Amino acid sequence: MEKIESNLVASVIKAVGSLYNKSIEPNFVQIQKTRKDFKGDITIVVFPLLKFSGKGPEQTANDLGNYLVQHFELVEGFNVIKGFLNIEISKQYWFSFLEDIYLTKGLEGGQLFHTSSPKKIMVEYSSPNTNKPLHLGHIRNNLLGYAVANILKATGNEVLKVNLINDRGIHICKSMLAWQKFGNGATPESTGIKGDHLVGDYYVRFDQEYKAQTKELMSQGMTEEEAKKQAPILLEAQEMLRKWEAGEEEVLSVWRMMNQWVYNGFDETYKRLGVDFDRLYYESQTYLLGKQIVLDALTKGLLYKKEDGSVWADLTEKGLDHKVLLRSDGTSVYMTQDIGTAHQRFEQYHIDSHIYVVGNEQNYHFQALAIVLGKMGFDWADKIFHLSYGMVELPEGKMKSREGTVVDADDLMDEMISTARQMSEELGKLEGLSAEDINKTLNIIGLGALKYFILKVDPKKNMVFDPKESIDFNGNTGPFIQYTYARIKSILRKAADAQIVFDLKQASAVNMGDKEKELVKLLYDFPMVVQEAAKEFSPAIIANYCYDLAKEYNQFYHDCPILKEADIAVKSLRFALSQQVSQAIGYGMKLLGIDVPERM
Repeated sequence: MEKIESNLVASVIKAVGSLYNKSIEPNFVQIQKTRKDFKGDITIVVFPLLKFSGKGPEQTANDLGNYLVQHFELVEGFNVIKGFLNIEISKQYWFSFLEDIYLTKGLEGGQLFHTSSPKKIMVEYSSPNTNKPLHLGHIRNNLLGYAVANILKATGNEVLKVNLINDRGIHICKSMLAWQKFGNGATPESTGIKGDHLVGDYYVRFDQEYKAQTKELMSQGMTEEEAKKQAPILLEAQEMLRKWEAGEEEVLSVWRMMNQWVYNGFDETYKRLGVDFDRLYYESQTYLLGKQIVLDALTKGLLYKKEDGSVWADLTEKGLDHKVLLRSDGTSVYMTQDIGTAHQRFEQYHIDSHIYVVGNEQNYHFQALAIVLGKMGFDWADKIFHLSYGMVELPEGKMKSREGTVVDADDLMDEMISTARQMSEELGKLEGLSAEDINKTLNIIGLGALKYFILKVDPKKNMVFDPKESIDFNGNTGPFIQYTYARIKSILRKAADAQIVFDLKQASAVNMGDKEKELVKLLYDFPMVVQEAAKEFSPAIIANYCYDLAKEYNQFYHDCPILKEADIAVKSLRFALSQQVSQAIGYGMKLLGIDVPERM
């Protein structure tokens, strides 16, 4: 079905030509959704048209309104509020739209959501270190990256989801060294501790020992700065890193063993969180990739070398400072690695765009990366995009992983499911379900609450995650939307059990009420909402749409009987509407990576 907006723009252009004998371009016709406190469906902003009409805003709006009612059959009325013409679209149009999507199942995905210019896009997210488990910050990163990838794919793009695992460096050696010193051969199997948790425990243990040694050296007369540099355990970790980089098998074997413990733990967390990747990259395999590119750029005079042998990029032309790309000892930095991996990915996959989902503390890094790549002459330098997101905290404050006070992802998911059980039992939401169904439903509710609460916030904003607030069955929460979906599914099951036959053709004669019309209008908006979310890289747009749709449906459900409605034509209309709302909610939540329960 053709979108009404394009028809309306064409009709306004005709109206201006007929009424004022002037030819105008489409960009002069500004249309938007009518605000809820005014009557109407689509609003035309009249002010850009005044220079063509030569009249005041209200008179111009009335001229256009009368013309459209007479010449555009889908317009059945209008009202004017100063320079805004609020158009009422005929209920027959809204019914035809509902009938079209009902018969073709148009809101289940597919071409309806596709962009006119699909691209090949790589989305990198997660990027954990192998010295500790995933935490609350990783949860926002993973949920955001996964949802953005889903949304971009839904709009017709080819999407590659990748994860660069940071599996090397001094922080990894700290965990390894602490395990060697204090672990007594402990393994995940011997301790019953999940692998990433076990390794994270030794990262914390290293820090505790490091602080104790630093304090002891300070008591012997060293300054704090001297003590921090001379602590024996830090010197041992630095020596271990040198041995790793030299390829000593004794160190590498411990590194491989402990990393595998972490990978196994990550896999469990990713699976539980419901995210996945098309390809994994490892820093240990990629950290040297950019080194040759940097040396080639140095040879071409695009970079410069200091007296100590370090290689730098001068970014002052672009308002930044000087950026080191190779240290004096020839080792690479993160920027060097990102240069190499970006080059590898664009060469291998011929992607049109590369999105890095990384917190806003790395804004400078990615700004500098794009400038350095451009300076090196890569024509794809402007195709990298940093999806910068804000920090997430609990009401108690920030997280500090070295001190062991990090909010662990696995623990948080356990807490969410436990809270879901408590609140569901208090509200009697699980009555009549088997033990297996209860556990499955609680998992869906708990994780849905977590995911929705995080994804409903604009990615650019910092946020405070409150577990109890997130799992409320009322308000803008995942459980409220899930419960609405389950309610609709219950209605559809009851109708099927009662063998009620619906005939949407009969409903064409029904005078659609305002409640039904508002729901149809929201369904009409759904493809544009998904496209806008893809354009802005913001799952929050879809999340809040799902809430608006669920809220509107609940008002409709409260005011309009469905199964008890005596008129079969009205019942058919409301049944079709309910079915389409459930499809839109189900698909919208699926794009966010959130499951919806059939019963609740």
